[in-house]
Amino acid sequence: MSKLPGALARIPFPVIGSPLFIISNPKLVIAQCQAGVVGSMPALNARPKEQLDDWLAEITETLADYDAKHSDAPSAPFAINQIVHKSNDRLEHDMALCEKYKVPIIITSLGAREDVNQSAHSYGGVVMHDIINNKFAHKAIEKGADGLIAVAAGAGGHAGEKSPFALIQEIRQWFDGPVALSGSIASGQAILAARAMGADFAYIGSAFIATHEARAAEEYKQMIVDSNSDDIVYSNLFTGVHGNYLKPSIRNAGLDPENLPESDPSKMNFGGDAKKAWKDIWGCGQGIGAVDKIQGAGELVARFKAEYAAAKAAL
Repeated sequence: MSKLPGALARIPFPVIGSPLFIISNPKLVIAQCQAGVVGSMPALNARPKEQLDDWLAEITETLADYDAKHSDAPSAPFAINQIVHKSNDRLEHDMALCEKYKVPIIITSLGAREDVNQSAHSYGGVVMHDIINNKFAHKAIEKGADGLIAVAAGAGGHAGEKSPFALIQEIRQWFDGPVALSGSIASGQAILAARAMGADFAYIGSAFIATHEARAAEEYKQMIVDSNSDDIVYSNLFTGVHGNYLKPSIRNAGLDPENLPESDPSKMNFGGDAKKAWKDIWGCGQGIGAVDKIQGAGELVARFKAEYAAAKAAL
């Protein structure tokens, strides 16, 4: 495994909860961190932008209080996701707040920028950048990211097309820093497999949507419980970037998931239009066959830990 810098060395269990657009909120982030995995959320989930100040205060103060009372088993660090794309006109404002609260981990998506990495490094934060291929991985590290999130085939929301075996193998040929793997991971066995392949962390999103703390419609959560990999479609129609979505939600929106048109990638947008689209079209990864009920985030992590230990003992 890699030598982990900063907050990455303080993660009790090798899981990073991925930032869920619209869905992640302080309640979910706090529950994940207290359970021993990294909780994260997109900065853009705080709307209006001034709400991010309140949310970061809530997270940092709640976790500090928890750690004071549980010094023998403190919480995991938390992360904030920044969309590093020209359509995000809040980036400077949101990074200033991350500096104010010294957010331990910054997750960057859809573009790599040196100034964002330098901002995080100025207070001792670490940057994990998500990528879908080896070319983007090189660019991210060249621009100063500390680690990589390999978003492989089957991941929820914006996802790549590479097999996790191929993607991790290519990255590890030249990069020995922190790597998280995303793509259909929803069990303790899959977490162990990710580490066996060379990742330091499993990056898990879809399974956390079906938790009590997640800010998702109950119908969305139940659809995840009721669905499996056959119910996922890969399309770029909704944001201009290819991603995985639940077919039933597409049908409910009056579209045919088997005959979706291609979108113009140049019209990629992560402002209000994207929020409206994702409110009705629900992102999800292929690993949801392992999700059989709606439960608390802490309960889900406890299941991951038990399955991970059993799988490890069986080797």
